[in-house]
Amino acid sequence: MRLITAHRILIIAGIAFFILYAVVRGRAYLARGDTMDLVQAVVSLVVALGLQWYFRSLAGWGKR
Repeated sequence: MRLITAHRILIIAGIAFFILYAVVRGRAYLARGDTMDLVQAVVSLVVALGLQWYFRSLAGWGKR
């Protein structure tokens, strides 16, 4: 396995983690109504979008 492949796998795992965390925090916000749960959900989605943007920027890496 090449290093870029392992890097891409870890980035995908990070995206999945932050989406899952946003869902958990969103459900907590709906159950309790605590504003910090909503803030954490939104920040997690922003981080997931940033990681997705970074993942797409890796398209040309490792190709010759």
